Amino acid sequence: MQFKYGGYTGQVLEVDLSRGKVVGNPLDPLLAREYLGGAGFCSRVLYDEIGPKTRPLGPENVLVIATGPLTGTLFPQASRHVVAAKSPLTGIWGEAHAAGHWGAELKFAGFDAIIVRGRSPRPVYLWIENGQAKIKNARRLWGCDVYETDAMIKEEFGDGSIKLLYIGQAGENLVRFAAVMNDLDRAAARTGMGAVMGSKRLKAVAVRGSRDIPIAKPESYLKLMDELREKMLADPFTQGRADYGTPSLVELMNEIGRLPTRNFQTGVFEHAEAIGGKTIRKRYLVKPRADFACIQRCGRYTCVPEGPYAYIGGSPEYETLSCVGSKCGIGDVEAILYAHHLCNRYGMDTCSFGGTLAWAMECYEKGIITKDDTGGLDLSWGNHASMVELVHMVARRKGFGNILAEGSYHAARKVGRGAEEYVMCIKKQEIAGQDGRAQKSMGLGNATAARGADHLYAFPVLDEVGFEKAIRERFGAKYLPEIGEKLNPKYKGLMVKECEDFAVVVESVGVCKYGTMIPPTFFYSDILRALNATTGMRLTERELRRIGERIVNLNRMFNVREGIARRDDTLPERLLKEPAPDGPPKGHVVELDQMLDEYYRLRGWDVKTGLPTRGKLRALGLEFTVKDLPRRKVAR
Repeated sequence: MQFKYGGYTGQVLEVDLSRGKVVGNPLDPLLAREYLGGAGFCSRVLYDEIGPKTRPLGPENVLVIATGPLTGTLFPQASRHVVAAKSPLTGIWGEAHAAGHWGAELKFAGFDAIIVRGRSPRPVYLWIENGQAKIKNARRLWGCDVYETDAMIKEEFGDGSIKLLYIGQAGENLVRFAAVMNDLDRAAARTGMGAVMGSKRLKAVAVRGSRDIPIAKPESYLKLMDELREKMLADPFTQGRADYGTPSLVELMNEIGRLPTRNFQTGVFEHAEAIGGKTIRKRYLVKPRADFACIQRCGRYTCVPEGPYAYIGGSPEYETLSCVGSKCGIGDVEAILYAHHLCNRYGMDTCSFGGTLAWAMECYEKGIITKDDTGGLDLSWGNHASMVELVHMVARRKGFGNILAEGSYHAARKVGRGAEEYVMCIKKQEIAGQDGRAQKSMGLGNATAARGADHLYAFPVLDEVGFEKAIRERFGAKYLPEIGEKLNPKYKGLMVKECEDFAVVVESVGVCKYGTMIPPTFFYSDILRALNATTGMRLTERELRRIGERIVNLNRMFNVREGIARRDDTLPERLLKEPAPDGPPKGHVVELDQMLDEYYRLRGWDVKTGLPTRGKLRALGLEFTVKDLPRRKVAR
């Protein structure tokens, strides 16, 4: 029987690794209508299936991999999938996203999502082809890196076009920030989803498909897709992303004082140009790289042709250049490129790796960590040789790398001696390449994000370089000029709340945030027209906005059930009390309490506790979560 809506396959693959069973079950049309797919689908499934007693690395944790209704379609940038579970890094909501071609292939193979339960007694991988799935022996793959695993499975089937999702040794060794990789160099990186996959002894998911994705309104669909494609091509940012990719942000972030340097001691790096987009394009670029249906091509293939850091492969995004580069005081671009390549092969989040190393380097500077702790490694700022060596050690949990593999929050508790003071985490996850003192909305967005430190959960970029026209269109002129001033905390609660609601819609329909969060390209009206033409749902913009708000509130209630409250929506003391020493934000701290009060009021949450109110939950159709609100008031 055909699924009620277009854009979906109408099937969910459910995998019980403990029993060695796989079965395809129908997708609930109401779930699709109320949560869309992707991040929304994950939020509801995990809320229903796991809870406070679930151990992140225990067999009772559930791993969900989900696409959206636009994934695999002609909508520009429709390449995304989401991986979610309870996080072994943070102990709360865990979610990671990736592009590439794997998500689209899963749809072509007949499934919208995969739900993985239990733990296999031996290493296995999943084989999925046109509505059929098998659990296969992965013993020979265990211990192999991502590139080796990719080659071996393709050789086994004699088909180089198979699309693969997998973990490397970091996931096998339960590094708390291990990533789930796909298409060699695409990473669902944050919150340690690779460790969850490794704990289940699931090495890979191999997919091959040739099925069509049904379209509800084909007569108007192609015309609309042509219109949206032309709109994106006309976006002045499109060519820039193709030419330079996100590495060009290094120079921009340094200019505005938002490039974290030496563990956030400052936001200005003296070697920014050496590790930025222009240098990489001129000296190392092989060609731009496009994901499925991607027009902007912000991905890169790069090559260091010779020397100790020689490699060819996927190139780092801005966040890696910041976290493994400036945050550690490292200005050797070849070392950064190579470390990123190694992290991809091992399957490891470069943001948390770099953030954890930066913490260790500052502790080394302060004498808290010494060569006796590191096994002789010199962790002075800028020591790129030690950085590269630690990539191997962390992924394999060898020597001092075994401590760093826990992430900086957990590692600091093991080291003690005051090491906790230099941890730059939010809810136990390392902050990526964003210094909130230089852009107050980004500071707030990091603090409120459901998965811990996360610039992408809200992705508030409208005040980054003053998109006044877009701000006027999205928020109204009455909030100008303050809402567009990055160093002004006023109205940033509004910006972050609205951006969170929209961003989670984008992650639920299965498209890339580039082209949606940065104007002048797509906003609600464009997503809505594409969604209705594809699915036939006939949603209104008001309903679409409500879906985004519902998902954000459900993520919050997942965390509330884990004990999260206002006290946890905070930033490291350095960003709250130490004024930025350099650049445009010199003298600024993050005025977090002021912004949080506004944010909670707009969300309809209790300002003192940060908890959603019963009325708000009921208004969003989340009555089933009310029972999980604390019975006693939570301390602020």
